[in-house]
Amino acid sequence: MVTYLRFQSLMGGAVSSKIQIRVNDRVHSVTVDPDTPLLYVLMNDLELQGPRFGCGLAQCGSCSVLVNSVETRSCVTPVSAVVGKSVITVEGLPAWYAKQKKLSKTPALHPVQQALIDEQAVQCGYCFNGMIIQAAELLSKTPQPTEAQIRTAMNGHLCRCGSYPRVIRAIQRAAHAMTGAIERGRNPVLAQQTRAAEGER
Repeated sequence: MVTYLRFQSLMGGAVSSKIQIRVNDRVHSVTVDPDTPLLYVLMNDLELQGPRFGCGLAQCGSCSVLVNSVETRSCVTPVSAVVGKSVITVEGLPAWYAKQKKLSKTPALHPVQQALIDEQAVQCGYCFNGMIIQAAELLSKTPQPTEAQIRTAMNGHLCRCGSYPRVIRAIQRAAHAMTGAIERGRNPVLAQQTRAAEGER
């Protein structure tokens, strides 16, 4: 992929400057045009593989990151806009979660990531960066969301594979795991829903 900075250089419009940004609790110095989309800096300069280029118009959600714990479309966010703020990508979610919950040890996966695996929700996987980011933000603010709240929160994230029912169940599963209300994988209601949904297929 040709980076935004290189493209602008070819067009003669790039004015680079050194910018410091905090990503996944680490400060990085990058020399880029301040108007460069944050997504391109994350992908090309920091070589992070979570955020993905989908539409480039903030319509699909595959580029989502957390900026000060708020889901943000990085494809339309200038890198200069996050100076002095905290950017969390899907790679940094487990540590972000551990810090929120004051855990003594960082888990390998955020509960949303684990729940998506448990529910076998991931198909091609391209959209799931944004799905995970959005769900993590939702559960950080609404620990036990209703199905309607989940649907509303996830409405702006497009999945070409149509795995929305499993995504909803995964978020419900993660909510139970995060609140400690029930042991992961032993929720009889979710198990019944899962069996019913599998039978419909």
